[in-house]
Amino acid sequence: MVIKNKMSRRNFVGTTAAGAAAFNVIPAVTFAVNAGTDKIRLGYIGTGKQSHSLLNSLNKCPETVVMACCDVMTTKLEKFKGEAQAFNDKKWPGEKHEVTGYKNYREILDRKDIDAVVIATPDHWHAQIAVDAAKAGKDIYCEKPMALTVAEGRAMVNATRKYKRVFQTGNMQRSWRNFRQASELVLNGYIGDIKVVNVCVGPPVKALDLPSVPNPGNIDWDMWVGPSLYRDFSPVLAPPVEVDNYPDWRNYREFGGGMITDWGAHMFDIVQWALGMDESGPVEFNPPTEHAVIGLQMKYKNGVVLNHANWGEFNAVQFIGTKGKIEVSREFLRSDITGLVDKEIKATDKRLYKSDNHYQDWIDAIKKRTKPVSDVETGHRTSSLCNIANIAYTLQRPLKWDPKNEQFIGDAAANMMLTRAFRGKWNFLDF
Repeated sequence: MVIKNKMSRRNFVGTTAAGAAAFNVIPAVTFAVNAGTDKIRLGYIGTGKQSHSLLNSLNKCPETVVMACCDVMTTKLEKFKGEAQAFNDKKWPGEKHEVTGYKNYREILDRKDIDAVVIATPDHWHAQIAVDAAKAGKDIYCEKPMALTVAEGRAMVNATRKYKRVFQTGNMQRSWRNFRQASELVLNGYIGDIKVVNVCVGPPVKALDLPSVPNPGNIDWDMWVGPSLYRDFSPVLAPPVEVDNYPDWRNYREFGGGMITDWGAHMFDIVQWALGMDESGPVEFNPPTEHAVIGLQMKYKNGVVLNHANWGEFNAVQFIGTKGKIEVSREFLRSDITGLVDKEIKATDKRLYKSDNHYQDWIDAIKKRTKPVSDVETGHRTSSLCNIANIAYTLQRPLKWDPKNEQFIGDAAANMMLTRAFRGKWNFLDF
């Protein structure tokens, strides 16, 4: 059985990358059709803390101009709008590029003069917005983890392919030299055959246990909850604009996936890349003893064991081969083989996609109508690994996974967890 453009929660079965519609190159003149320029005109959906970092990075791409932004919290929307307008005025002197703010993201999608959207909402909104954006003919940058569930990720892939969109996932470590160097060394056997990979990131998702408080009045809370099952307002989930930290919605099942998906989407992504598994994933998930939040063992079909384990460094990856080790994080790249980390990769070796700027890579892909370094299928396979890890921790029993058909083998209850219930009018599966 294959995912169609419309599917129910009861009959979800994944399609493979090969089975999904092919990515067709389409003419670059499809962007900015009403602008008469080569500018890439952006709309930002979600204007919380991460959006400001994205705005700063994408503003450095010479082609970009901000046309619109959207948020359900008025104070965050106004702050971002002012910042974006200042960027426009400085970047395009003498030209008038007014940034318009909206409360509903579909007003951005309705604008014909916007080429692409940047999705920086909480995870539970990613799929609905991305599918709607693809249907509206917008190219997409979506923050990681790409999807809250496996079904949502697959729907995002299928919509992207159906509507021939360019989709970059925010796994920007693929555009960092140390992670690419480590991955190419592993991929080409410089530490021998890989036997074990250890990834140290934080715990899996947990149940929502926050008390409700009165709505402060500056947020459309019903829209913030969106497709998820309803619960009352909590400032832990949506802190005021004055609180400059990453909000904790990411730790709770209804809205995020815990640190397994939050930081795991970064670190497990590098594992997938280095092992050549961008269109696949582990086939076994063996959780630890009851109630443990670390210790999950995963296994690929080729026998490589991937552990969610505390191996001595946090938010880091350790590759163990028959000839030595490579360890990588945002702070270091090291090996127990002298001189290896600085070794020049041979021209005859397998080479990975080279991107030195994750944001310019997306813009260039929009212009060329090609896949960027962290294409939607890649983002989906990484977020799927993280989503399944959460399922294993939740069910506390071994699971066998079929990456081709994206189903658990012989476990109907686990398969039910590949998607979730949707509230009210929201249903990302309809495209």
